[in-house]
Amino acid sequence: MAEVIALVDYGAGNLHSVENALRKVGAHVTVTADPDVLRAADRIVLPGVGSFGACAAGLRAEDGVIEAMHERVFVGGAPFLGICVGMQLLATRGLEHGETPGLDWIGGEVRLIQPRDEIVKVPHMGWNDVALTHHAKDRAVVEEGEAYFLHSYHFHADRGRDVLAMTDHGGGLVAAIGRDNLLGVQFHPEKSQSFGLGLLTRFLEWKP
Repeated sequence: MAEVIALVDYGAGNLHSVENALRKVGAHVTVTADPDVLRAADRIVLPGVGSFGACAAGLRAEDGVIEAMHERVFVGGAPFLGICVGMQLLATRGLEHGETPGLDWIGGEVRLIQPRDEIVKVPHMGWNDVALTHHAKDRAVVEEGEAYFLHSYHFHADRGRDVLAMTDHGGGLVAAIGRDNLLGVQFHPEKSQSFGLGLLTRFLEWKP
């Protein structure tokens, strides 16, 4: 029986492009905001584009969704993937247009990108390198390569060991975070062609 991948529907702008990419690599995708479906899912993917505050508000507006995700991921052990703002929401807080609480699943905060060189523009947009940290040595999902980024804020992790990959845009920026069965990527797999599809394929096979 095929695994069910629950793609969380809370109004995220990249929902359907992520759905299409998952289907392209053979996933059986259920787009849902139903807590019961989330509790029964084999894997959960949280997409997200736009501002941290708007995404956090949208997610909290879906009754029971956060609680169901927490139960399935932390009690049930389901692999979880957050994409772009979906990764940022794992943080303790976001500092975009004031302070907004995140899920606090991986300690840290989401801050404005402040390049060391004023020539380097924000947002960080386009293709850039993904370089693994030594904390990623036991991970089989994120690999080195080039991915597509589009963001003005970045994840600053409390613990270096939660950082699996970095990129550079006027200074180091977190490209991927993870712990146990949690994984988040700042780049867009759905826009990263073969590199992104490869990551999604490995996520479907991942047994943390």
